[in-house]
Amino acid sequence: MVDLVPMDKATYLAYLAWSIPNYAQENIRSGRWSLDAGLQKAEEEYQQLLPDGLASHDQYLFSIKDKESGKNVGILWFGIQERGGKRGAFVYDVKIDEQFRRQGYGEQAFLAMEEKVYALGLETIGLYVFGQNYGARAMYDKLGYEATNIMMSKKLKSEQR
Repeated sequence: MVDLVPMDKATYLAYLAWSIPNYAQENIRSGRWSLDAGLQKAEEEYQQLLPDGLASHDQYLFSIKDKESGKNVGILWFGIQERGGKRGAFVYDVKIDEQFRRQGYGEQAFLAMEEKVYALGLETIGLYVFGQNYGARAMYDKLGYEATNIMMSKKLKSEQR
């Protein structure tokens, strides 16, 4: 089992140092952003969502801790968004540290998050997952998440032009 513990400042700073460049690379790899603009766009999005860092309104950043060992095994960040006149949670990021992957921590963290989201009076949890992240997609399917939008693209070979 896991606990979701509010993220401390040191963990937050380490998280940003890793997460912003990683988010930029994921968006570049998916074709959403160009190589030269990726890092700047990622920094802008994080600044918009987290203008006051850990104290940013309606943003919840957690360390995922193994209850038995007390070790940090990853992070989870969700915020509150309003869509269609209804407020719900939106997962901005979840990361299980490499050595703890495929051990059920992601599922446990999501189940613990559901309790926190419900306690906030929210009824939905949304998220975005990159198409190439097959492991995460399988976990979300297992937990009952359903696709609401699917964006697809095809790269054309130069000889097709």
